Amino acid sequence: MKHPDEYRGRQVVVLGLAKSGVQVAKTLHRSGAVVTVNDKKTREECPEASELEALGISVVCGGHPEGLIHAGVDLVVKNPGIPYSAPPVAKAEELGIEVVTEVEVAYHLTEVPIIGITGSNGKTTTTTWIGKMLESAGLHPIIAGNIGTPLCAAAEEARPENRLVVELSSFQLKGTREFRPAVAVLLNVAKTHLDYHGTMEDYVASKAKLFANQTDSDTAVLNWDDPVCRELVPYIKAKLLPFSMAEELRTAGVYVQPSFIPGVQDNLTRHIVYRDEAGAEHRILDIAEIGLAGRFNIGNALAAVAASLTAGAAPEALVEPLRSFRGVEHRLEFVEIKSGVAYYNNSKATNSKATVTALGALDRPIVLIAGGLDRGSDYMELLPAFKEKVKAVVAIGQTKEKIGRVAELAGLSDIVLVDTGTSAADTLREAIKAAAGLAADGDVVLLSPACASWDMFSSYEERGRIFKEAVHTL
Repeated sequence: MKHPDEYRGRQVVVLGLAKSGVQVAKTLHRSGAVVTVNDKKTREECPEASELEALGISVVCGGHPEGLIHAGVDLVVKNPGIPYSAPPVAKAEELGIEVVTEVEVAYHLTEVPIIGITGSNGKTTTTTWIGKMLESAGLHPIIAGNIGTPLCAAAEEARPENRLVVELSSFQLKGTREFRPAVAVLLNVAKTHLDYHGTMEDYVASKAKLFANQTDSDTAVLNWDDPVCRELVPYIKAKLLPFSMAEELRTAGVYVQPSFIPGVQDNLTRHIVYRDEAGAEHRILDIAEIGLAGRFNIGNALAAVAASLTAGAAPEALVEPLRSFRGVEHRLEFVEIKSGVAYYNNSKATNSKATVTALGALDRPIVLIAGGLDRGSDYMELLPAFKEKVKAVVAIGQTKEKIGRVAELAGLSDIVLVDTGTSAADTLREAIKAAAGLAADGDVVLLSPACASWDMFSSYEERGRIFKEAVHTL
């Protein structure tokens, strides 16, 4: 451990009994902290409580009692999704108590190099791809963070030969103080999660915390084609290793050669190229050989290559993973062909930009199923893609009228707003039936909601799984 006595004897309150909360409570307890876990859910809704209590950890369910946060508390570790306006968080900040997320705790307990990946879209694909590349290079990665395994669990498991490859959300990063990845990857920044962050400035600042504690011995990998990413460059102290599809970089970086010209379609042969610090070019792969469809996945591939090279992988070790990786569940995932219609599950598309990206990756007429939690967007960002790529729209959830309005403005005549059924699953099944009725041989039915799932489903994963099951039994 980096600092084995960092938390010994400290009074810590963990807010939230989700997977990361349970894990960080166990980790802190093993580190000698005096831990209290609190969740507003009832005791019956907290099956993990008994396990923690058996270890000697105090658990308080059913609300946030008045005296939970007091001057004797040294640290509050909150579930990333809990807003800072929540009473116990606000109380801690009022008392000057440090409030962090599980990621910060994990950082203090491991000396294993961390590769941190964030961005509005593409995080899970890129994180998984980096893991595949490092496996191919014999560098023993452990995949963790927002992708599934809490970072605390991975940090405790890690040995000196490992690399921690960590997907990080803006929610997690906002709650960091000293967190410092050896390699920090920023894929892109889009307007999203403003219901949590309040402003775009806070959202960008939270993403930028990935770089805040890096030094010139670390590396920052960022999207040179994204103007928000480039605006952060003056504030980054780490070595820069940018990636670009639109520019052949003259300094060290990873890029497509020849570059893509925006709005121009051509049949040129293009390669992924790495320019090292000495200025030498290393041609890695023809982009036509990349295993994932869609131009946006070329950007993910460039980021994964840059991060993997920085972590110590040889260029030749990256070729096979670039060819063989077929993507992650719920990210433009091919499901099945029924009556000549291809069905794709892109439930992870929880914002408009992700849906626009998915639409751009498919080259057949699309019947789109979209809609979900209303976070206040007007979804006008979808309008150009609706005009260019979509033949029909089936809308569900709280935003169905907004999605339908954009479809009308795009000139679409086939628009179905699905009434909420007896259950969320029934509503989605009705949407699939409607989409199947609008699709013809050679078309695509795409679930790409442009919205979070929480108005109807517990997660985007549940939404995607129900979609796939319904398609298989259509």
